[in-house]
Amino acid sequence: MKLAPWVATAALLPGCAQLGPKSIAVDRFDYSTAIADSWKQQTLLNIVKLRYMDLPVFVDVASVVAGYSMQTGVRASGTLSTDQAVQGDFLTAGGEAVYTDRPTITYVPMTGEQFLRGLMTPIDPKNIFFMIQSGYAADFILGLTVESLNGVRNRSTIGGVVREADPEFRRALELVREVQFAGAVGMRVVDAKDKGSTAVVFFRRDDVAPEILEKAAEARRLLKLSPDASSFTLTFSPARGGDDEMSVNSRSMLQIMAAFASYVDVPEEHLRDHRASPGLEGASSEGPNVHVRVHSGTEAPRDAFAAVHYRDHWFWIEDGDWQTKRAITAIMFFFTLAETGSAGKLPLITIPAQ
Repeated sequence: MKLAPWVATAALLPGCAQLGPKSIAVDRFDYSTAIADSWKQQTLLNIVKLRYMDLPVFVDVASVVAGYSMQTGVRASGTLSTDQAVQGDFLTAGGEAVYTDRPTITYVPMTGEQFLRGLMTPIDPKNIFFMIQSGYAADFILGLTVESLNGVRNRSTIGGVVREADPEFRRALELVREVQFAGAVGMRVVDAKDKGSTAVVFFRRDDVAPEILEKAAEARRLLKLSPDASSFTLTFSPARGGDDEMSVNSRSMLQIMAAFASYVDVPEEHLRDHRASPGLEGASSEGPNVHVRVHSGTEAPRDAFAAVHYRDHWFWIEDGDWQTKRAITAIMFFFTLAETGSAGKLPLITIPAQ
């Protein structure tokens, strides 16, 4: 009779240990946060490595499989003696619980022809203007992703030498941003049988304030666009095209990262010893319409948006620097748009039943 409660408890415990449903709320957010943080750190590390003429290497998280097991048990034993027995009655009880967490995470190095092509191929101008259409400021996106518009040149870091942007480029991007915020510029995709899908940028003239029309006219003049045309077909070209075209000399992901790397605060001794690329000391810390800053130091930062350790130094982006945070987040978006992922099949994972 005395053993009955313990036997009932032992029967109930295994039914209470349901880990699957409860683990979703925890694992889903913890794994997504960890993957996002590692993606930021990997992107920042490769940007810093480019400043040191080091090879950028990307490793993707292909899959995450979380496996759990929970075993519980209760032991109970005892002896009932007679009134004449010396030892009397006694009861012993015990319990155990074994919890096992075996996550399986698969990493895939991003290599091969498709990855290299995606890294070095200029971004489709249509994707750049889709980012603008989705709400990103035109001056920020264009300042980060294009080398020139209709031959008007942006700031460049080709060959490790900084060439500042044309004054017309700076002013034009400021005007385009104001026209964009006024809702007087947009983009649409036109399907043509002979050319496929083409993107068209158009300027509105109806229901637009006179001062916005003046700014749009000035932006057209600076970018060498026809003052009479209301729409322009986006084309990839380093030189000016026809009167109804907007020639975009877009950057590749490698160029975008190299431009970002020019803002890295490289330690003075590394420049002196020629460890980092030379010729950047005179570059301004603020490019046209894009302001970014990557700090460096020997001590780990206390409050950083992303931080990496490289060459015995820490490099980081301050959490309060929203402009630099916006820039590196945009780079991560463009990695997806550039299709730098691997085309190969992911590894097959076999998980034994437990």
